[in-house]
Amino acid sequence: MKFVKTLLATTLALAVASAAHAAVSPDQAAKLGTTLTPVGAEKAGNADGTIPAYTGGLTTAPVSFQKGSSFRPDPFDGEKPTLVIDGKNAAQYAGKLTASTQELLKRYPSYRVDVYPTHRTVAMSQQVLENTAKNAVNAKTSEGGLALENTLPGVPFPIPVDGNEAMWNHLLRYQGVGFNTKYDSWNVDSSGVAALSSTGNVNVEYPLYAPNRPVGTVAADEIFYKIKLQYTGPARRAGEAVLAMDAVNPMKQPRRAWQYLPGQRRVKLAPDLAYDTPNPGTMGAATYDDAFLFNGALDRYDFKLVGKKEMYVPYNTYKLSYHEKTADVTTPHHVNPDLMRWELHRVWVVEATLKPGKRHIYSKRNFYLDEDSWIAVASDEYDARGQLYRGGFAHLTQSYDVQAPDSFNHMLYDFVSGVYNINGVYGPYGGLKYIEPLSKAQWVPESLAGAGIR
Repeated sequence: MKFVKTLLATTLALAVASAAHAAVSPDQAAKLGTTLTPVGAEKAGNADGTIPAYTGGLTTAPVSFQKGSSFRPDPFDGEKPTLVIDGKNAAQYAGKLTASTQELLKRYPSYRVDVYPTHRTVAMSQQVLENTAKNAVNAKTSEGGLALENTLPGVPFPIPVDGNEAMWNHLLRYQGVGFNTKYDSWNVDSSGVAALSSTGNVNVEYPLYAPNRPVGTVAADEIFYKIKLQYTGPARRAGEAVLAMDAVNPMKQPRRAWQYLPGQRRVKLAPDLAYDTPNPGTMGAATYDDAFLFNGALDRYDFKLVGKKEMYVPYNTYKLSYHEKTADVTTPHHVNPDLMRWELHRVWVVEATLKPGKRHIYSKRNFYLDEDSWIAVASDEYDARGQLYRGGFAHLTQSYDVQAPDSFNHMLYDFVSGVYNINGVYGPYGGLKYIEPLSKAQWVPESLAGAGIR
């Protein structure tokens, strides 16, 4: 594998040598909007033209889109794959495939990677872009890279110098102010049988991006992420509810989480809804920090920014994300390749190695962050022996009506048990609805009891 040279090689070397956690220089930041996009991606296409230049993203809805609808038609419907990768020719393209993708191709003859023309569709609000430019020269990490300082609502480190900064970009990724949807989570066992794990209503908010937030940098105890889940099915889970919040300095303000179980009829603190606690809704195929491929605090791993690389990753997956019939998606052993769309994109590769003395079921994790959105679009997870254990994919689409990327639909394969889980299946329910922030009363733990009554 040959990594693409990045514009940041010198800066990265200096950062590793000095362990500095400071902002970049004004001269480096001046590249934003010139050779780099406003969020730090390479503006130019690649040498052979298979990755086009960035021209502002997809901001115009297709004519088939109905204004005000949460269902977003595929703007690339009708395109045909330019390349099909299967088990027979996988070795030829191994340098552009994650370890998990290679394993799926090796393990299942029915699996394939349909590669379509690359479209750099990601677009964000002007305020996010303006704040990102300011963050480049002002934002920095603290607590050994585990917390943020001097950060405005935007990409904190558009020109990252280490792995922690890149992962903070993922954690604070812009996906709008908030959204609501009804969704399913499905498990498919090793024999190919699909079972509904949960149906629920979810509200997700990114308070830093709220229009009524006071102007200024982010405080250490400020919440950057909120999620509220209210389960309506199947019968065994109906009435359950979960609330979780993450702050920009998890060392001073750790994750706060609460759970409501109808049988107990009370709301209780749930500090274990984090790290490698098994997620019971995934048949053991995922941990809580596998959600969205990674979430939560960075304190258990050393994160190394390996470099930038051209890879085939799920992208512009409207056909899958908005598909209305789940049975078509959850085929035996893997999702239906007929519904998957892969594109060649540049991604930042971040290698996470478990810190000495820390505990986690994964000894190493590789994350692949899309350069245009900073969303983790793929991951590889390794066990204590260094063997490939699990692999994840997030299905990225651009919500062209609100100028926000979305990766709520995501999944994880367990290569030991043969189980896979796909979460955030909102296609049968019409897609994401972007909404105004909920009231404070709707985010207090006590609200779970009323919402969770059967």
